[in-house]
Amino acid sequence: MKILVTGATGQLGAKVVDNLLAKVAADNVAVSVRDPRKADTLAARGVEVRQGDFDDLASLDKAFAGIDRLLIISATDDNDTRIRQHQNAISAAQSAGVSFIAYTSVSNADENPLFLAPVHRAAEETIKKTGIPYSFLRNNWYLENELGVIQGVLAGAPVTVSAGSGKVGWALREDYAAAAAAVLTGSGHENTIYELSGAPATYDDLAAALSKTLGREVPVQHVDDEAYGRVMSEVGVPQEALPIVTGIQSAIREGALEVSRSDFEALLGRPAVALDEAVAKLVNQLKA
Repeated sequence: MKILVTGATGQLGAKVVDNLLAKVAADNVAVSVRDPRKADTLAARGVEVRQGDFDDLASLDKAFAGIDRLLIISATDDNDTRIRQHQNAISAAQSAGVSFIAYTSVSNADENPLFLAPVHRAAEETIKKTGIPYSFLRNNWYLENELGVIQGVLAGAPVTVSAGSGKVGWALREDYAAAAAAVLTGSGHENTIYELSGAPATYDDLAAALSKTLGREVPVQHVDDEAYGRVMSEVGVPQEALPIVTGIQSAIREGALEVSRSDFEALLGRPAVALDEAVAKLVNQLKA
């Protein structure tokens, strides 16, 4: 059985490969990356490195040849570009005769109001149409997405949000990676959808976890979206990215990342690492 991971030099992909190598021999693992030179460390561990560019269908056809199980890690770009890139990857998987596709999606992709949800809905629909057995890994939100917030707190700033009492299912990237590896190496995952989420928590809960780790009170500043955008601009967020970051806060406020269930325990035999513990881990990494 040959397993291939796309985007394996990215933050999630690299952790997926680490988890795979703990479960199967290196000669069963391949990666598809845009620039193979950036995957030298993987090649040194015995992983087969293939060149594959989501914008180059011919390269993907070659990259996916002979692959049994494929993990498509969702691309990062504007929505239209991502939809096209995912369609390329899915088309190449079909041409190559891949027998199983896992895809990193988003929580509650069918109804999620988050601006990036249409990308994932389109990918899921396209994969279903191929007839290839699939597993949709509907990842909630990486706690690492809040590193800017945590760094600001370490510098003395409050947690500033416009998400109100909206809840997020934060989990560490390593938990999402472990779940993906479990699906890729396990059995019985054909035509499944896994909602992967930490325990739903608010930004007040995040601040409380930071307070516990730091041994001091971390204040929370609740503002509206307009004020949040101004604060983000002041801390260096580019003007063109402001609608995105404020849109995420607005979607969280509307419940986009609050899910009623999580399948981490079904895949890992345990829940996601608890928020207090996960926050402490990130703070210690930043201080190291």
